[in-house]
Amino acid sequence: MKATGIVRKIDDLGRVVIPKEIRKNLRIRVGAPLEIYIEKTGEIVLKKYAPMGDMLSIADQYADTLAKISGFTALVTDNETVIAVSGAPKNEYLAHEISEHVREVMEDRSIWSTVDDNPKRILMGEKLLKYSAQIIAPIICDADAIGSVILLSTNFNKKITEVEYKLVQSAANILGKQMEA
Repeated sequence: MKATGIVRKIDDLGRVVIPKEIRKNLRIRVGAPLEIYIEKTGEIVLKKYAPMGDMLSIADQYADTLAKISGFTALVTDNETVIAVSGAPKNEYLAHEISEHVREVMEDRSIWSTVDDNPKRILMGEKLLKYSAQIIAPIICDADAIGSVILLSTNFNKKITEVEYKLVQSAANILGKQMEA
């Protein structure tokens, strides 16, 4: 564990303020859920809550199926990072931070694709002209966007069709329903 040198007191209501520098560095936003763990040594650990974390094996299976059926690269994300990859080298995407564009699509709660728009960044800091086709569908669970399903291609001969649109829409809906169960 890394020491920060920062000490905070507990207030009358049992609250502790997490310093702004730490929240910014860990991308913890106002209203973000945190899980609380107690170690055997008596340490209290706060961890960003990732509801999709419980679905890793299912997300992997969906990504594999989508990639095989569509011939596109398939990604499944939570609200912060890519959690499942198929159809491309895992080290290029897995555990990488998603772009602001993907977050905006999730917040809008509607499917976005390059059928009506130009390609956008999927990951923070990547080359913009990397992709020829993209489709992003938010995963909605109990009215909250908890992740996304993404199909993408770097092959400039491959375009999004209605079939890919429906595949991504179905996968996102099923993953959302799985989380509600």
